[in-house]
Amino acid sequence: MKQKLSVGVIGLSMGRYHLKGLIDKGIEVAAICDVNPETLKTEQEKYNLPDEKCFTDWHELLKLEQMNTVLVITPDQLHREMSEAFLAKGKHVMCEKPLAIIREDLDAIVRAADNADAKFMVGQICRFTPAFVKAKELIDAGVIGEICFAESEYAHDYAKILHEWRADPNRHGVVGGGCHAVDLLRWLVGDPEEVFAYGSHKLLPNVTYDDATIAVLKFSCGAIGKVFVSTGCKRPYTMRTQIWGTKGTILCDNTSDTMQLWTLSEDGIAVNKTPEIIPIKVDNHNVVGEFDVFAEHILNDTPVKMSAREGAKTVATCFAIMESSKTGAPVKPNYNF
Repeated sequence: MKQKLSVGVIGLSMGRYHLKGLIDKGIEVAAICDVNPETLKTEQEKYNLPDEKCFTDWHELLKLEQMNTVLVITPDQLHREMSEAFLAKGKHVMCEKPLAIIREDLDAIVRAADNADAKFMVGQICRFTPAFVKAKELIDAGVIGEICFAESEYAHDYAKILHEWRADPNRHGVVGGGCHAVDLLRWLVGDPEEVFAYGSHKLLPNVTYDDATIAVLKFSCGAIGKVFVSTGCKRPYTMRTQIWGTKGTILCDNTSDTMQLWTLSEDGIAVNKTPEIIPIKVDNHNVVGEFDVFAEHILNDTPVKMSAREGAKTVATCFAIMESSKTGAPVKPNYNF
């Protein structure tokens, strides 16, 4: 008999979407937790949850024997302590991206996940975004041939959401939000073996880190790439992405209901002037699809693809970009975890 999932959700600012997904699918909610009593009460009343399932102190969830899974949807600075604590209790953990924002914490979480008798998954949501999932399918099917160049951007204006934890000097925009674009290219193309980057600081005067960064990536497969990160850009949120191959090109993002695919004409040489327009569901935070995959790993006892080590490698690439923008020299990411 398959085990039954009993899930706790910590951090209800973003976690409310995860909570709704659990409720809609009829999955048992063992507990909800948020440091803000008003936020906690809002979600409690919305789903008529009893008081004994609602907490403002996440440590109380460690005492819940029946809870076997926890979603850590908190500020990045808290990921290590929570992940280590719940893994030590044998609880399955899905942790929001980025896995951590300092190297020491990355190493510690990877060790904890390696030594735990439980599953651990990093919530790199772009791997579940419909347009990017379709792009991955087209690439894997050979539709655009061999990738020669790929680019993605994380363009998001933090001006009105610059909470204290987002302004942390360790939470550089490249690792805090840009990890989305970096992880997406790692998933679509492979691990960059070297990066080179420039940064500027003109948009968010209240932070100490660059608010715009551009990085060039060299992949081990021979492809090249580019990542643009801006946490102060003056435009709506987007992750515009292009993948250029020997047989075609894909243009997509996470906020449009279509994507474009250019392919070769019948002669196999020229490119069709009119792209194929592919309808796409808009779901740039597909937390339901994300959790479904994690649940299957737990229930079927299969290896987690988006593992702690995989999440750490994405952050390691971000660290290399940040280092390069400071030193003006190419940097090789340190993937030794």
